[in-house]
Amino acid sequence: MLWPLGEATVREIRDRLTPRRTRAYTTIMTIMDRLARKGVVERRKAGRAYVYRARLAAEDARSQALAQILENFFGGSKEALLAQLEGSVAIDAAAEARNTSRQEGEQRTSRATRPAAGFD
Repeated sequence: MLWPLGEATVREIRDRLTPRRTRAYTTIMTIMDRLARKGVVERRKAGRAYVYRARLAAEDARSQALAQILENFFGGSKEALLAQLEGSVAIDAAAEARNTSRQEGEQRTSRATRPAAGFD
């Protein structure tokens, strides 16, 4: 949330997240406090609230996060990560094909059970 906003308070971050997923103010405050203590974001006092700003560019943050995932979940193996991604993509494609097939079947059933125009 901080990258598109530049800087924001906890309330502003929460308000931006709400359309996607409601979060408690205190949850966001805890996360932002932890990120500030880790040096990922910086904060300054503005009245009673803190204003947070990212210390890393979005690309740098993505690179660091991906490096941590690679190390922690895949033992540093890029091949294992790629195999996982390829498997996930194949699963997603199969699920999408099933959904499309199911929707087409429902449309055929709906058309077959609908009375013809002018005969109701």
